Amino acid sequence: MSEEQITQAKLPPTSAIDMPSNQTFEGWFEYSVRVQPHHTDYAGIAWHGVYIAWMEEARVECLRSIGIEFADLVVLGCDLPVVELSVRYHRSIQLGMAVVVKTRMTEVTGVRINWDYAIVSTDGQQLYVTAKVTLVALDRERGKIMRQLPASVKDALAKVSTLHK
Repeated sequence: MSEEQITQAKLPPTSAIDMPSNQTFEGWFEYSVRVQPHHTDYAGIAWHGVYIAWMEEARVECLRSIGIEFADLVVLGCDLPVVELSVRYHRSIQLGMAVVVKTRMTEVTGVRINWDYAIVSTDGQQLYVTAKVTLVALDRERGKIMRQLPASVKDALAKVSTLHK
């Protein structure tokens, strides 16, 4: 076995974020992006970290679309930091390409909020990235995890979770 095969054999499985090629994204929130020069490396390929920024932008806009403004969360003393992130890069995205970041909230358990992501071509034929993110509600003043979500946030999230089922 070559050194590369040995290294690959030791990598953890990524099936949790693999999506079948026939995956449909009905009901997912969509956020369009065009790859700008500052998003790329010297070869004109989107830098891996920019995908995470795009996913966060999509999540913030999705929350805004259901009535949750991050400015309002700050006033409530609530933050939603990422505590877990898994990303699978399926193929690269090049300078100038337009793509769609698709996201949906999959589950709210107590103060944990799970999201799925897919970055796809504008025609939906190419899958570039899949990811899963877990957020937790944090009391900004105390710096501790909240015991429960603020009521207004819980109500808004309940609306979006019923839209995706």
